[in-house]
Amino acid sequence: MNANMGSADRLFRILVSIIIAALYFSGQISGTSGIILLILAVIFVLTSLVGFCQLYKPFNFSTKKKPNN
Repeated sequence: MNANMGSADRLFRILVSIIIAALYFSGQISGTSGIILLILAVIFVLTSLVGFCQLYKPFNFSTKKKPNN
């Protein structure tokens, strides 16, 4: 499992997760859609910490910078 997420992608996912969590816990989003968004936020945090997104793999997509040779 090679990392396929760049630092900007990881930072963006963490920021989105923080916003979703703040909206959920402040009561701005609730119900089924709130729970689904909260689960998505947890997935975003986990993939950001690991640096690997499973959905990028089938498309051979990566936001990680390649080293210059």
